[in-house]
Amino acid sequence: MGPKISVVGDSCSGKTTLAAALAERLGLPHVEIDALSWQPNWTPTPDDILIERIRDAVAEPGWAIDGNYGRIVRPIVWGAADTVVWLDFPLRVTIPRTFARSWRRWRTRELLWGTNRERLWEHFLPWDRSLIWWTLKSHFRRRRAYAAAMDGMQREGTQFVRLRSPAEVAPFLERVRLAVPA
Repeated sequence: MGPKISVVGDSCSGKTTLAAALAERLGLPHVEIDALSWQPNWTPTPDDILIERIRDAVAEPGWAIDGNYGRIVRPIVWGAADTVVWLDFPLRVTIPRTFARSWRRWRTRELLWGTNRERLWEHFLPWDRSLIWWTLKSHFRRRRAYAAAMDGMQREGTQFVRLRSPAEVAPFLERVRLAVPA
């Protein structure tokens, strides 16, 4: 596996957990796109600043970066990545995880990306601020787009790994070794 790794998938699929584990195992910095994207009071970072932050991150010689942000970030990250790991889990896995994580974050008042805290009630409304709604809305579209991109990226030399269940993650992580250039 090359030293520039992008981890993508639905909300609550484990992107941040896997990227952090890969970073630790391979001695790479971990970049969490959500941390670059969210300012205090759930204010989105303006696109031009987010793009600059992402370009700075991927200019480094190695990283494990997690997040999708397909509209503006994916072309930059995937263009620089040597490996893309896709956590392609079914909705029956990610939706319960969304409930559980949101409940835990709300109950413990966990601090997220600066001064933000979970707003549990938002997840039950049909709008894009709801992770449940967003996951349902984007799951099948993302699945089609990533499946189509997979073949083309592998032809261009980018390794594309598709993990289809949480049970595949630990064995994958155990097998991971950083490729040493000849």
